[in-house]
Amino acid sequence: MGSLPESSLWPRRRASVVVPLVEPLRDRTVEPASAAQSEASIRVLVISDLLLGRAGLHHVLENAPGIVLVGEAGTSEEAIDIAGRERPDIVLIDLDLRADTFHCVEKIAVAAPESRMIALSDRTHAADHHVLIELGATGLVLKSERPEVLIKAIRKVHGGEVWLDRTITARVLGRIAQRRHVQDAEAGKIASLTRREHEIIALIGEGLKNGAVAERLCVSEATVRNHLTSILSKLDLSDRFELAVYAFRHGLVRYPDAQEPPTRG
Repeated sequence: MGSLPESSLWPRRRASVVVPLVEPLRDRTVEPASAAQSEASIRVLVISDLLLGRAGLHHVLENAPGIVLVGEAGTSEEAIDIAGRERPDIVLIDLDLRADTFHCVEKIAVAAPESRMIALSDRTHAADHHVLIELGATGLVLKSERPEVLIKAIRKVHGGEVWLDRTITARVLGRIAQRRHVQDAEAGKIASLTRREHEIIALIGEGLKNGAVAERLCVSEATVRNHLTSILSKLDLSDRFELAVYAFRHGLVRYPDAQEPPTRG
């Protein structure tokens, strides 16, 4: 009859259960992260104009040990500003950004030259990937890859390596080989030009007509026309305007002081 009611025993039982659980949690939360751990973190900036895309990347990165998300940007302007201010170790940029992605990459390379860039793409256009590599990107990851592949790419690129998908690598190398082939072909054409033909190209680049070129070189206008016909044939060009553009593009002449290409005439 002298026993306590069940309701009187509950506070004691609850205290005996709660107290042991509170103390370990308190001890764990007061331990600050060491300076060495902070310094070892890889600081990442995410750039994507898709809110869901940024949210997904945020979730993946915040659960990866040793990686800290220092910023998210939805436009090129925001990305360039954050990159210049935060100087992240890694910049993840969505290749399908509606703004000028290449312009963004180029500007970030100037604003944060120490940052390494990894492009995220669901496309397989070798031309785009090739341009990104030329602009300084050191990693390319397809969006179809698993999250752990992206994390591994971030760690590898941060460590100084280049990360490319095998399919992307084959396409990029093929693109580079094709470009070299074209460059070699143009170099062969240019090498076939005579010294006199180079002189005529330089004068045409200054905007001179055939008569003025003839006066400058002390030859007849017919001679200039013959040389011009030979030049156009060797370079597979149609007219003097195409020749002027070709000459500037391949370094055969320099732009005038006004920094404007010659006009047709």
